[in-house]
Amino acid sequence: MVDARRSCREPLDGLLVLDKATGWTSHDVVAKLRGVLGQRRVGHAGTLDPDATGVLLVGVGRATRLLRFLTALAKTYVGEVVLGAETTTLDAAGEVTATHDMAGIGLVDVRRAAAGLVGAIEQVPPMVSAVQVGGRRLHELARAGHVVDRAPRPVTVHRLDVEPTSDPLVFRVEVSCSSGTYVRTLAADMGHALGGGAHLRALRRTAIGSFSHDEARPVEAVDAAALLTPAQALRDYEAVMVDEATEADVRHGKVLGPDRLGVAGLGPWPVIDASGNLLAVYEPRPDGRVKPAVVLGP
Repeated sequence: MVDARRSCREPLDGLLVLDKATGWTSHDVVAKLRGVLGQRRVGHAGTLDPDATGVLLVGVGRATRLLRFLTALAKTYVGEVVLGAETTTLDAAGEVTATHDMAGIGLVDVRRAAAGLVGAIEQVPPMVSAVQVGGRRLHELARAGHVVDRAPRPVTVHRLDVEPTSDPLVFRVEVSCSSGTYVRTLAADMGHALGGGAHLRALRRTAIGSFSHDEARPVEAVDAAALLTPAQALRDYEAVMVDEATEADVRHGKVLGPDRLGVAGLGPWPVIDASGNLLAVYEPRPDGRVKPAVVLGP
């Protein structure tokens, strides 16, 4: 008979697509799953604020080494922009710092303001965020009562759709954006563009790349059977299948010519064997060759 306690401690490798509930930090989720799965190597891609819900990608075992490729994927969110009030955190969790009479603002106005934020823009990260300045995270400085200068960062907003709600001062938004975009900041910037102020509430991340809320499961419903394989974790990237001779070189982490892998462009390229197992992830080098960014062991 198999000892269930022992079997649950066997090493696991893969990706979980979770639906994070409100009130959980991303770190809380990781800590919970370490206990549920009996694994030490657990990490997440793309932090969600405690009040936000939705898709959170969690890597287990060797798949934690793949998380940086998942963090880079585009994100999709839905939420509500509340006109007339600014807060310390730019969302409903903060204290109100200013109010504005914006009763005359309509849907056309809000959509015009939103259109001005679509494309390649620069954002100033909010003080309550995980961005580091001078070796300390901004939210740590904010809790200590400090406000520091933050350099704008380039981000891309692919789409920012606005719809009305039953409240004339609340508008539902759907945002598709690059990694590193703060929807809270978009809400605040919309308020300023309209001549007043605004904050965000009810934020939900509905997708990271092709990983959507439709396939996400709550933490309470997670088990080892829910794990996607490392190869499936990189399904948003074009995979390259190699023959046995090339497979041996890939397993040893050799630098190769792009023609050896049959690749071109910027990558990255998941390299798989004939059985569909992920061997490594390759990236281009300045000299035109390709190198392994990650090599998975046997």
